[in-house]
Amino acid sequence: MTTENLNEYLADDGVAPDRWASALHLFDNGPGVPHEESTAERWERARLLFDAKDYIGAARLLDAVVEEAPEQTGPRLLLARAYYHSAQLKRAEGELREIVERDPVEHYAHLMLGRTLQRQGRREEAEPWLRMAAAFAGDLPVDD
Repeated sequence: MTTENLNEYLADDGVAPDRWASALHLFDNGPGVPHEESTAERWERARLLFDAKDYIGAARLLDAVVEEAPEQTGPRLLLARAYYHSAQLKRAEGELREIVERDPVEHYAHLMLGRTLQRQGRREEAEPWLRMAAAFAGDLPVDD
């Protein structure tokens, strides 16, 4: 690093994004005392991994977050997306079905479930989910 101003150092300049998130609390408990990561910290680190396109790493963390906070839709939806992007389509489908069962108006889950089914070659099964997502988005077909 050639600059004197540490604020000019970019976090993505050769350092994995999750290292920045985990490094923030290295010394909270004092030197030599291990820091136990909270659910919120795991959630934040998983989002950084997802943004860095490390979908498998994100899924590992998100699986723990979802186990610790199963009622939260956000982590479960990001877990489904991580599974989708890492081609773990059956797992993505399972998480998405759980989301729409718990929250039937979560329109993005309907869209993702339809896309996940399409990607598995189950186009006919995907259609109702995609129609429902379109209806939630206000993209209904116009009758002539």
